[in-house]
Amino acid sequence: MTVRTRFAPSPTGYLHIGGARTALFSWLYARKHGGQFILRIEDTDRERSTDESVQVILDGMAWLGLDYDEGPYFQTQRMDRYKAVIQQLLDSGQAYYCYCSKEELDALRAEQMARKEKPRYDGRYRDFTGTPPAGVQPVVRFKNPLDGVVEIDDLVKGRVVIDNRELDDLIIARADGTPTYNLTVVVDDLDMGITHVIRGDDHLNNTPRQINILRALGAEPPRYAHIPMILGEDGKRLSKRHGAVNVMQYKAEGYLPEALVNYLVRLGWSHGDQEIFSREEMIELFSLEGVNRAASTFNPSKLLWLNEQYIKTMDAAVLADRLREKLDVDIAKGPPLARVVDALRDRSKTLNDMARAATWFYQDPEQYDDKAARRQFNAETAETLRRLAIAIDSVEPWEAGGLQRFVAEFAAANGLKMGQVGMPLRVALTGGTQSPDIGLTLELVGREATQRRLKKAVAWIEKNG
Repeated sequence: MTVRTRFAPSPTGYLHIGGARTALFSWLYARKHGGQFILRIEDTDRERSTDESVQVILDGMAWLGLDYDEGPYFQTQRMDRYKAVIQQLLDSGQAYYCYCSKEELDALRAEQMARKEKPRYDGRYRDFTGTPPAGVQPVVRFKNPLDGVVEIDDLVKGRVVIDNRELDDLIIARADGTPTYNLTVVVDDLDMGITHVIRGDDHLNNTPRQINILRALGAEPPRYAHIPMILGEDGKRLSKRHGAVNVMQYKAEGYLPEALVNYLVRLGWSHGDQEIFSREEMIELFSLEGVNRAASTFNPSKLLWLNEQYIKTMDAAVLADRLREKLDVDIAKGPPLARVVDALRDRSKTLNDMARAATWFYQDPEQYDDKAARRQFNAETAETLRRLAIAIDSVEPWEAGGLQRFVAEFAAANGLKMGQVGMPLRVALTGGTQSPDIGLTLELVGREATQRRLKKAVAWIEKNG
């Protein structure tokens, strides 16, 4: 048997953390078993589905590196198939027309609640043979079995048993003829040969209904794995306030897709105490048996920590390509971007942090940090920087180790501490007080830019006192 999994989002919003984790687990299971991963867009809700949301989902999948073998399939392009299956169920007596008006159903619900019963359709049109009431456009309901049980051998939750008497006859076609979710998902999974359905446990209530429809169609159900939900740190269901935003927002905020994927795989799955996994390790080690049965907690601090680890260890050339997208300066005349990455990786938590720090390697500071300027810029430091500009121009070769020694020797020769030279110099070069060691900073800024920035700082001090 070839394993075939699917991810089936509705294009009514963005790809959020929960959806991305479901997609990842489905992708990993298919890759682990040499199978296929299918992308299906469940867009039958035409009022809420948008082309923009479809593109956001596709962009998010691409950014996370979750490539699919088939698709995207769109349910709106399969309406004839759904209608044919609905007619098949009607012809075989496994579905029927229900003429209940909204008022009837509301009254039935009120009566049941008054009796403290679970509200449910009572099957009053299940075996109806009379004359249909005038003026009512019927829905189509599936004729659910009245006895027996549905057994689900869930690959995460274990054995789940549902009594068929707990299930009412669900609607599979609305009054306007459009199919409902539980019908379309069954037909799609059947036609696409899905062998394993991996999805959130909020779908568990739908599963026995879908199994019964599949069996009515003479099909064997796929294996199911229902993944527990993700909670915020306050123990409530994950929402925007917890960080359940569009995954592309994490790209905008400077997170690496490798870090987010690594975080997502550990959000409900574990392999011993290992925290950091390569893509290859995830595929090799992932198993549904390793998925926790309890809900997971989304921890933004842990995600940020993981992002730091990836920034510290990722290949400099790869990281430079990612950083280039974040920079709004001309890098053609500055140092190689990979060298800047190496200089900044240990002090950057996100690509955005690195981009802010990298800017001054390629662009003279337009202004100085107020606090740093007040503390480091005065008449004495202006004279120090003026003399330094003259002396440093003779340093050969222009490299970090020699420049670091030169600054230390210059300070000693002028009766100054290293900080009395290094800190004003750092502010002059970068506009602030945070940078790699002064020798490396000087090397990367370059001889010409160093001279220009020192002269600019001296002029600023003389103008501003």
